[in-house]
Amino acid sequence: MPAYVYMLRCKDDSLYTGWTNDLQHRLKVHASGKGAKYTRGRGPLTLVYAEELVDKETAMKREWEIKSLTRTEKLALCAAWQQDK
Repeated sequence: MPAYVYMLRCKDDSLYTGWTNDLQHRLKVHASGKGAKYTRGRGPLTLVYAEELVDKETAMKREWEIKSLTRTEKLALCAAWQQDK
């Protein structure tokens, strides 16, 4: 079952990284204010990066890798993703 890693830009310009099995549903949950504690009250949220992976374990590993990046590296990843869209 595919899984996704994604990054959201919050209204305070911070970045949130997470993973999910259903990206569209998860984005709706975040938008409703019932997503991750970090994103509550930081909306509106904008999807700035998404990556489809083969399974949950791979997505969780990739999430950890992205969270380990510097902000500059995360922004570069987002910029590259935006160009490919």
